[in-house]
Amino acid sequence: MPEMHFSIEWPDGAQDNCYSPSYVIEEHLAVGEAYEILDFLKRVTLALQTASERVRARYGFACSSALDQLAALEAKAATLTTDNRAGRVKVLSFEKHAPRDARATASKSGRTP
Repeated sequence: MPEMHFSIEWPDGAQDNCYSPSYVIEEHLAVGEAYEILDFLKRVTLALQTASERVRARYGFACSSALDQLAALEAKAATLTTDNRAGRVKVLSFEKHAPRDARATASKSGRTP
C-alpha cells in the first residue's frame, strides 16, 4: 500500500514527523494550512482510522502503526498548556513513499502479519 509521512508543528513550536499507511491524509489536511487543535484532531482521527480500515480491507488486519500514531497525536495535544491549546497545528510537509506489500515485507523478515 502507499504510505506517507506528514510533518506538523504544534502551537508550542514542537515538530513531529507523523506516519500514515495511506495517502488519505491529503484528503483531510493541506500543506501550509494551520488547524485549531480540535479540528486537527478530528481530521487526523478520521484520516488515520480510514487508512487503518483500508489496510484491514486489503490484508485482514487493522494498521497498528496508524492507530499508534493517532494515540501519540492525542497524547501530545493533551500535554499542551491552555494558551497553546488556543493555537493551531500547522502542516509543514507531506512525504510520499512507494506502495509496498506488508505481507511480503513480513514474510521476507520471517515475521507473520
